[in-house]
Amino acid sequence: MEIRPVESRPEFERVLIKISGEALMGDQKFGIEPEMINYVADEIAQVHALGVQVSMVVGGGNIFRGVAGSSAGIDRASADHMGMLATVINSLALSDALEKHNVPTRVQSAIGMNKVAEPFIRRRAIRHLEKGRVVIFAAGTGNPYFTTDTAAVLRAKEMNAQILFKATKVDGVYDKDPVIHSDAVFIKKIAYMKVLEQQLHVMDMTAISLAMDNNLPLQVFDLHQKGNILAAVSGRDIGTRIYNS
Repeated sequence: MEIRPVESRPEFERVLIKISGEALMGDQKFGIEPEMINYVADEIAQVHALGVQVSMVVGGGNIFRGVAGSSAGIDRASADHMGMLATVINSLALSDALEKHNVPTRVQSAIGMNKVAEPFIRRRAIRHLEKGRVVIFAAGTGNPYFTTDTAAVLRAKEMNAQILFKATKVDGVYDKDPVIHSDAVFIKKIAYMKVLEQQLHVMDMTAISLAMDNNLPLQVFDLHQKGNILAAVSGRDIGTRIYNS
């Protein structure tokens, strides 16, 4: 693993990184692409090497999305539980990739499955972070009708993370979908209330409201730009920062 130099000490000591399940697909239409998950593990390993305490939440959309399953006729609660299990698969895969980069990890699940993951216990998770382990939170909040975005905000606050990073497929927040609209305007900084008022699709509204109410800053940036996670942790001005005004 090549460690790239940074200009200064990390700005943050404890962070939570949210990665969508779709990000793990790479160029595939489904599942986990080995090259992509190895890339993500390498990016996280470089942050870990700085001594930053890292926790993570990974989505499950590359395997199953609860909302999509519900629209196809599956009971919403059942569909959401299926989606939670998909996040466990992704979390185990990411844990394995990180361990191969010599990064100690622990997977904690909001749904009991002691054969493959620890149960989520807040104090134990914090202790893992203090011991230099990356903690991956699986199975969302453990409840249907809540997304992994909401789970990420919840776990970030429970871990006393200083910031939530959302590493995604776009380089930040726009006033409308840049894939559809060529005149979409990039937004460098924005208050949470503005995100709610304009209904910008950064995270679901429950997650945004929870972050706003608990004063948790959020930074959105492109996962596929090599070195972006390291840059964000080091305080570089990338992507979009969302905060309380």
